[in-house]
Parts: sequence; structure tokens; C-alpha cells
Amino acid sequence: MRLNRENLHDYQNRTVEYIKEKERCALFLDMGLGKTTSTLTAISDLQDSFAVNKVLVIAPLRVANSTWKQEAEKWSHLEHLRVSVCTGAEKARRSALMRDADVYVINRENVVWLVDLYKKKWPFDCVVVDESSSFKNPSAKRFRALKKVLPYTNYMVLLTGTPSPNGLMDVWPQMYLVDFGERLGRTVTGYRQRFFEQDFMGHRYTIRDGCADKIHGLISDKVISMNAEDYLDLPDRIDLEVPVTLPVGVMKKYKELEKTLLAELDTGEEVEAVSAAALANKMLQFANGAAYHDEHKNWAEIHKEKLDALADIVEDNPSENMLVAYNYKFDLERILKRFPQAVALDKEQSTIDRWNNGEIKMLLAHPASAGHGLNLQRGGALSVWFGLNWSLELYQQFNARLHRQGQEKPVRIIHIVAKDTIDQRVLRVLSDKDASQSSLLSSLKA
Repeated sequence: MRLNRENLHDYQNRTVEYIKEKERCALFLDMGLGKTTSTLTAISDLQDSFAVNKVLVIAPLRVANSTWKQEAEKWSHLEHLRVSVCTGAEKARRSALMRDADVYVINRENVVWLVDLYKKKWPFDCVVVDESSSFKNPSAKRFRALKKVLPYTNYMVLLTGTPSPNGLMDVWPQMYLVDFGERLGRTVTGYRQRFFEQDFMGHRYTIRDGCADKIHGLISDKVISMNAEDYLDLPDRIDLEVPVTLPVGVMKKYKELEKTLLAELDTGEEVEAVSAAALANKMLQFANGAAYHDEHKNWAEIHKEKLDALADIVEDNPSENMLVAYNYKFDLERILKRFPQAVALDKEQSTIDRWNNGEIKMLLAHPASAGHGLNLQRGGALSVWFGLNWSLELYQQFNARLHRQGQEKPVRIIHIVAKDTIDQRVLRVLSDKDASQSSLLSSLKA
């Protein structure tokens, strides 16, 4: 289904009016719902009424480079907006900021630079943070920088489909950008003490009974949540698991690594987890079929079970193009060697165009580079997780590359899972995180 003003009339009116009414707010909008178009519509209306003059959009680099400018040019009611993309080298950024424009778009990595450039002469009376979950760390330089210019910003609009990928602890920094800590407290320490229990080691915080509902209620007047299924007729999403059994000898070494943080491979190299914290990462590598064994990122192959499983998926789906998620560089190298027809996603738009034109049978992408704002739904309807990671945000964003508006076929998401390994635990953790985030989104639903 193609988006137009008619079939998104209700949704767009809600979001546009919400931004205009609230001035400082967060919109938790499902991926693929067209939040860029709706936000630009609100910006256009606000500028027409002289409520807003100069708008800054902070976005992931790939989104900053293309999405906002393309969306403004795509719709007749937005084509009058002048969008200046302020990315790249410093000279190019400064030049773009000097242009006479309505909307200036910068990547989030340059927020600190931008704040230092203007300081108290901050010229933007409206700031839009696209994918605000990237500001969920209150200790990060980008959050602290943006915090400095909040007093000079009249309109603050946060956009994300994954507001709490690691739980409700992620919500405080985002809400602080909206209300200066009025609802959840002026400091993250106070927020933790008020709503969370700390374990005896001081490393983990667990939400207190009943406090999730309290948090939902406190922020409900500044947050709106919308689900794509309520506004778009999306095709079915089918989640599947393909279990693989590791060879007995490999499984023995896996258990040895888990128990002692050290395992000797058949090649003679030793795989060592330098700490208990690093162990989970080594176990994920082991489950995928290879592992780094020194500080120079040299790696050794351990088994081919997941490669064989991927080969079976290819054989069983000869007419399908597939998007494959890998977790480590050695996974990419091994898959490319096994499947010469595979193409690695790079920064070139031509690669995305080839995929969407159906010219690539297997596109390999790391979830961190194939997330926000990337439209791949025209190229296929089959996604395969060769290797998992712990990030719910990356997991959901990657899955939404195919299962989004414009997709015409049911989308299958296949997880290749090594049995009796950490793979199964990761899937359970992602499910638990999703339940927490889904509860938040449901409670704030428009």
C-alpha cells in the first residue's frame, strides 16, 4: 500500500494537531507509519502561523542525508519547505547552516559540535529528534549537549518507534528533553530511587511492582503512541525458528568456555573471555560458528552448522530474495565465501536501489547499519537472522525494513538458533524487553 494524504488522514491529523497543541512532546510511532511526513506537515503549519521560525532535525546519519529532504520533495503540500542537509565535513556543515532554509537536518554525532558552535545564541526555536531512543543515555555527550540548549527551544518533538528498548530506564532522558524533569524527576538518580530496586552489586535495576503503571500515567499527557496496524493494512508477519544442533565436540568446547571462560579450538588457538561480562559475547560468537582469538581480531572457524542452515533456506526458497542479518565481521566474511551471489550492504544508494529492483538475491547487513529510515520492502519479503544480538531496538528496526508500509507480501522472519546455547536466551530476553516496551506503548496509545 502506498501512503497518501487520504488513507492517512486520521493518523496525520492526530499527530499534526498533537505537535501543535503540546509544543513539547514525544511521539512513539510505529515503524513504517510515515512519521517524517506527519512531522513535516506540522512544521509547515507552525511556520505558516509564525509559531515556529527555524527548525532543527537531529537524525541518524543515513536518515539525515536523505529521508527528510526526500519526503519534503515527495509531497505537494510540503514541496515549498526548504530543507538544508548539514552533514559531512565541517566546512560543508557550516555552509549548509548558512543557507536560507526552513528545516536544517544534522546527524546526531554532530550535536555536540553544533551546540558548541552556537552556545547561547542557539537559533533553533523548534528541535525534532528523530529516533530519540539514541538519546536514552543521560551520560552521553550528545544528551548533555542538547540539554544545554533546552531553555532556548520552544518546540521539542521526539520521534521513535522504540522508546524503551532496554526497559523503562530508557524513558527518563527522553522525557527530560520534553519537560526538564517535571514528570519523572530532575535527575536520573532520583528517578531510579523512586521507581526501581537496585541489586546488591549495584549493577542492575528492576522496576518496582506497580511503578510501570505510575510512569505510564505520569508521562501520558506529553506522549502519544500509535500502532501501524491501526492505520495501515500491513501483510502478515510470520516469525520462524530454524534450530541447529552443534556437533558433540563443539558443544563440549562451548560448555568448557561457559564454565571456565577458556576453550581450546581444534586449530590450536585459544578462545578466552577476559571477564564474565565478555563471556556472553564469546558464547554468541561460538554459537555462530567462529570466534576471535586475539586482540588483533584474528578469528578461527569452529563449525559450519549455521552456514549449512542458511544454505537450506536458500535452497528451499529459490524464488525469494532474502535480507540476512549478521552480527560479526567474520560472519560476513564466511557468508560471502559460502554464497558468492551475496552482496554486503554499503553506504551507496545504488546498492539499495539494486535490492529494491529485485537484482540482489541475498543482501547481507549488520542491524546497526540497516535500521532507521531504510526502505527495503520492495526488494523481498524474507529476512534471516544468522546471528542475534541483545538490542531490542536493533532487532525491531531491522525487522521493520521489510515489514512496513509498501510491502505487498507476507513477511517471514527466520531465526537460525543454535540449540542449547545462548541464542535461545537472547530470544527470550528480546521477548521480555518487547513485552515491557509494548506495555508502555499500549498504555499511551491514542
